[in-house]
Amino acid sequence: MDTLHPQKVLGLISGSSLDGVNAAIITTDGFDIFDFGLISDIPYDDELREKLQFAHKNYQTIPNNEQKRLSNELTEFHTQIVKEIQSSDTSKIDLIGFHGHTIVHKPEEHFILDIGDGQMLANSTGIKTVSRFRQSDILSGGQGAPLSSVYHQALSVSLPKPVVFVDIGGISSLTWIGNNGEMLSFDIGPGNNIINDWVLKHSGQHMDYNGTLAALGNIHSEIVKQLLHHKFLAKHPPKAADKSTFTEKSEHLEGLNLNDGAATATQFIAEAIAYSIAFHLPEPPKLLVLCGGGALNPTLVRFIRRQLPEIEVKTSSDFNWHPQAIEAQAFAFLAARRINLIPSSYSFTTGVPNACICGEVFIPQI
Repeated sequence: MDTLHPQKVLGLISGSSLDGVNAAIITTDGFDIFDFGLISDIPYDDELREKLQFAHKNYQTIPNNEQKRLSNELTEFHTQIVKEIQSSDTSKIDLIGFHGHTIVHKPEEHFILDIGDGQMLANSTGIKTVSRFRQSDILSGGQGAPLSSVYHQALSVSLPKPVVFVDIGGISSLTWIGNNGEMLSFDIGPGNNIINDWVLKHSGQHMDYNGTLAALGNIHSEIVKQLLHHKFLAKHPPKAADKSTFTEKSEHLEGLNLNDGAATATQFIAEAIAYSIAFHLPEPPKLLVLCGGGALNPTLVRFIRRQLPEIEVKTSSDFNWHPQAIEAQAFAFLAARRINLIPSSYSFTTGVPNACICGEVFIPQI
């Protein structure tokens, strides 16, 4: 292999929680991280968020031309973000890692429907773009998630081992890294979506800001036990979850008041994390690093610490890694690996039979 050269890579991700787009720049060759750059969170306007929500609920009946129109609109939203970053950042971006937006993901069926046009983004920005990361894994026999594991491994170089990264986005996932660099990764399942859906339905707010509602509520332990009976939690890795995996379980919260429902949903996430660590890891971690939007919810962090008294629990902020930037940085890292033909998914992460080089490269055609 030729010598690898660091590149300045912009990662863009639109998560299932529909908050907006997370953007982050890192300098990397796909093995090492040389520098952390700009970080930005750009919320969706209400109209685009509503269109995406509608697509999630009605993906089976949306005509192809409507799906294409939404894909173009999402891509244009990302294009404007890139252009704003280009105008504010003095050094040249070499590469973009463009996740797009997942409308539906059925891991067990090896099926994914997502939107976002990598060629359109490359043409509009003039920057080489890597996209369709999950499709590459699925077409190779994997489940398409989780894909951030190799980036967590790169971040873990100086951390005590074994270490676990828990990424709490719309759903939550886990990466375990052992003393000798061994790795295991899988989706835990419940994440911010179950809190967000509850709060939106019963208050019209998009999330439980700072965990305030949960902090004021009472946990209904019997309901948490019912939620923990979900078969996905007991399933052995590799495994990946979809936004809809735990949808039917949320009906157990009905009948609770707003605060109690938020508290009970938050406790469910904490106990699901503790369950996964206890039953699915080769060895307990010395350190747990929380990242994703959930790491910014102090009530959720407190609940997790309470469930795991024997493990040191920190957030990525404690290491100067912005919690909501890590997944965007991960897709920048994956883009560099694709350009350098380095695999990003494995049997012990997504269940893909053979190590898979993830992503499709789009060259600007101007």
